[in-house]
This record gives sequence, structure tokens and C-alpha cells, in this order.
Amino acid sequence: MALQEGEVTTYGDVAAVAGYPRQARLVGRILQTTEHDVPWWRVVNAAGRLVPGHEAEQVELLREEDVITRNGRVVSAPHGRFGA
Repeated sequence: MALQEGEVTTYGDVAAVAGYPRQARLVGRILQTTEHDVPWWRVVNAAGRLVPGHEAEQVELLREEDVITRNGRVVSAPHGRFGA
């Protein structure tokens, strides 16, 4: 699953596309531990909440892609589940 700049999706959506529905937590764990260069900041939980402990960095990276966040959540994104 390739996510374009400004696209935000959920852990659950990534899991479903990968063929592992109901494995959202596994996606989070993989993103947290992978050594591969992946756009982790474009993946949030189903409520749009940012990655705990990395909110400031994630907000900055998302802001560079014109994604709007408020109170630790994605509220609008140019593309994807949270599209404007």
C-alpha cells in the first residue's frame, strides 16, 4: 500500500489491504519497529489520533503535507480517509 503525500489512513485500513483484517495493532507494532524507510506519520488510529510519544514530530511532518491536526487528531487531509 503506497501512501501519497498528504494521504492519511488508519492502522486498520493498512491491515485490511495487507490481507490481515482486524490486525491493526500488528501494523502499529511493525511501523514502530521496522528499519525500513516508511511514511509512518501518515498512519493513525481509527479516531485519527496521532502516535503516542511522537505527536510533535508527526504534527510537523503532516503539516508539511497540508494535513490539518487539532488536539492530537487528524481533522482534515488532502487525500485518504480524512480527506477534506
